[in-house]
Amino acid sequence: MVRHIVLYDIVSGLTDKEKSQVVVQIKSALEGLNGLIPGLVELNVYTNLYDSSNADVVLFCVFENIDALNLYKNHPAHLKVADEVVRPMVVNRRCVDFEI
Repeated sequence: MVRHIVLYDIVSGLTDKEKSQVVVQIKSALEGLNGLIPGLVELNVYTNLYDSSNADVVLFCVFENIDALNLYKNHPAHLKVADEVVRPMVVNRRCVDFEI
């Protein structure tokens, strides 16, 4: 199994309400990938982070193997969400992938 964890920072200059709306859109779009990509075992998005956190959104995924992670990275459904929803609203992305 491979774990894929991504931390996102939302663009600055948004009101609290706008930022909340963006976070909800990102969460909904990413979680919509569940069941669409072979080898994706689990995908959760966390947005209820404590003030001590230094990220706005956390993506947590589990894949059957590294090949499944690579399929996910290039899957049209993932690319659509990344290009249309996530990337336009994110200024910083940090990622870790590791075997479990």
